[in-house]
Amino acid sequence: MFTAWIEGIGLWTHGLPSWADAQAYARGGTLPTDAATRPSPQLLAPNERRRAPETVAVALEVALAACTQAGRDPATLPSVFTSVHGDLTITDYICTTLADAPQSVSPTRFHNSVHNAAAGYWTIGAGCMHPTTAISAFDASYAQGLIEAMVQLASGSEAVLLVGYDGSSAGPLAAVSSSLGLLGTGLVLSSTPRTDAMTLSITLVDGDADDGDGAIARLAAGNAMAAMLPLFDAIASGQTQALLHAGPGRALRVELGR
Repeated sequence: MFTAWIEGIGLWTHGLPSWADAQAYARGGTLPTDAATRPSPQLLAPNERRRAPETVAVALEVALAACTQAGRDPATLPSVFTSVHGDLTITDYICTTLADAPQSVSPTRFHNSVHNAAAGYWTIGAGCMHPTTAISAFDASYAQGLIEAMVQLASGSEAVLLVGYDGSSAGPLAAVSSSLGLLGTGLVLSSTPRTDAMTLSITLVDGDADDGDGAIARLAAGNAMAAMLPLFDAIASGQTQALLHAGPGRALRVELGR
């Protein structure tokens, strides 16, 4: 069993533009009024902010929010970015363009198509020279990302930033692997005990994950990374455990405490 302390949390999805809003919604069922329809990560310059894909925008939005709540300088943290798809909308565009007019592929969209695009934007925007890891493990992506972050802590890192995100799928790929909406979460996890922070411990077990019937999970149920939301519902509602899908017949048991 690995244990860490949760120093900071970020969350963004349509209707819930912050972790504070998500907590209020999980406890009282009230959505904020006039919520932003697109994340606007202040880490990027205005022009870059407008051009960045939604998946990059949401990843950077929650990453910075988690670091801010933790009181950590983003430039000082190693990071793990985990996503089922990366950006299927851009992948669909590139595949379509290659089939119809291959010489018309946009260089900007091409460099945003790689799975570590969000991690790259983050390290450049934050001026971070520490290692960053991009992970995809289909529907077990978040559990595997959390395991990676915890292993880094156990291997000597003082603190690690973990970001999970996905956007909508598009085109023929949507029929193969559906994803709706936009969703991102960020966690700053630390190996340093803190009396004012919640603890998080993980254990791999045989069995099935939680159904994801909490308020936040129901709101963003169609997104490919919704499998991570039982953890955030548990944190928001004061529960002590969540089971996350970690692969066929396997679950990651996450225990929360003070």
